Amino acid sequence: MKGYLWTGGDPGSQKTVAPPENGRLAPWEAIAVEAVGNVIEFWGFKRNQGRVWGLLYLRGEPLTAGEIERELDLSKGGVSMLLRDLEQWGVIQRVRVPRDTVWRYAAETDLVRMVTHVVEEREAAFVTRIRADLSEARRLAEGAGGLQAEKLRRLERMAVLADHVERALRLFIKTSRLDVGGVLGAFRDGALSRGKGER
Repeated sequence: MKGYLWTGGDPGSQKTVAPPENGRLAPWEAIAVEAVGNVIEFWGFKRNQGRVWGLLYLRGEPLTAGEIERELDLSKGGVSMLLRDLEQWGVIQRVRVPRDTVWRYAAETDLVRMVTHVVEEREAAFVTRIRADLSEARRLAEGAGGLQAEKLRRLERMAVLADHVERALRLFIKTSRLDVGGVLGAFRDGALSRGKGER
C-alpha cells in the first residue's frame, strides 16, 4: 500500500521541503497540488489525475490543456488522457470562454457531488461485479458436492459482506450518507442468518 508522501521534513519540525519546480506553480501551490495527487494515488487512482484536479480547483478558473501541460510539466498525450478520464467521472467540466476558440477545463467545486459521481461510476459498478462473481462461485461450490459446510458458510459470508457494501454505496449515492454498520457487522455471529432474512 502506498502512503502519503511527507514533504515537510521531520514531523513537527519547522523546516519545509518544497517539491521540484513545476512550471510556474508557486511553492505553496505546488505543495497543495502534490498533496492532492498523493491522496488520489493512495485511493487507487492515478496521481496525475489528482494533480490536474487540484490545480484546476486551486486556480478557480478554467485552464486550457496546454496551460495544464506547462504548469504540471506533463506531456500533451498524457494530459489528454487525464482530462478525458476526469471529464468522464464528472470531476471536471469542459467550458468555453467568450471570444475564445479553445476548450478550457474547470474543476467541479461541489465536493459531495464529485465524490458521489466517482463512487457511482467506479466503486458501485465494481462491487456489483464482485457480487455477481461471488454468486457464481457459490453456485459452483454447491453444485460440486462434498464441500465442507464451513467452507460454504465462509463463502456465504463473503457474499453477505458484498451485499452490505453495495447497499452502503447505493445509499451514499442517493443521500450522501455512508452507513457502514452492515459492513462492519457482516462477519459477526448471527450476521449470516440476518443477511439471509433480509433478502
